[in-house]
Amino acid sequence: MDIIEFFKVVILGIVEGITEWLPISSTGHMILVDEFVNLNVTKDFKDLFLVVIQLGAILAVVVLYWHKLWPFYNKTLSKRTRAAISHKPGWAQPILIFRERFCDKEKWVLWFKIIVACLPAIIIGLPFDDLIEEKFMNYVVVAIALIVYGILFIVIENYNKNRKASCTSLEEMSFKTAFLIGCFQVLSLIPGTSRSGSTIIGGILLGTSRTVAAEFTFFLGIPVMFGASLLKIVKFGFEFTSTEVIILLTGMVVAFVVSILAIKFLMGYIKRHDFKAFGWYRIVLGVLVLGYFIGKTLLA
Repeated sequence: MDIIEFFKVVILGIVEGITEWLPISSTGHMILVDEFVNLNVTKDFKDLFLVVIQLGAILAVVVLYWHKLWPFYNKTLSKRTRAAISHKPGWAQPILIFRERFCDKEKWVLWFKIIVACLPAIIIGLPFDDLIEEKFMNYVVVAIALIVYGILFIVIENYNKNRKASCTSLEEMSFKTAFLIGCFQVLSLIPGTSRSGSTIIGGILLGTSRTVAAEFTFFLGIPVMFGASLLKIVKFGFEFTSTEVIILLTGMVVAFVVSILAIKFLMGYIKRHDFKAFGWYRIVLGVLVLGYFIGKTLLA
């Protein structure tokens, strides 16, 4: 891999790291950037790269929120707890001791909420993955999705202006709300929608605070992105050249570093502002994407 290709990978990693977490559509940006920063690789590998690079982004969430996600600890049981367990059936006592000593129940509940929220995307996304990629992965769909959801952000924030959030922490979120947010995530199967954008919109409409909606979106991305990456790797096969391995690792490392900065920025931003600025940005970007590609087609 020469120096030019290396810088192309770095640029794509930076774009992925920024746009994966901000509700502005990483796909829309990748399509536009790909016009000017075209990797010298096969089409199949490029399709794989644009998905697997997300692993670097998702690792940033794991690192930043490890304290909220890791469901195990090691604590000493109180005499009262041991006494209560001793009155349970013999077969149940080892299980209860393990649960009380090593398992953080609140974090396990959070993971069950994440799994429940992933079900709609798994049920609908997996069977139609190839069809969606074939029929909808084009600039027209992406541009329209950017504009439509940009308008929705503005409308929903105006509607939400005088409402008080009914859910201000992840612990308060019900399984029903988690599942419904997962249903909103299905909308992101359409390229240009933005996975974070659709789930954040869903969360706000369902009464969660912006912070809770954003954090749950981050956590929801962990199984979704790992699953999507694994699916792409299985379809591609496990035979990579040394250059392809370097490209993947470089892209993921850059996406990881930039994602940490992007997530910190977003969480600081939404404590003081709403999402309308992102809505206007999406509208402008959608118009630019549509105008650029229509102009390119007419001049061809």
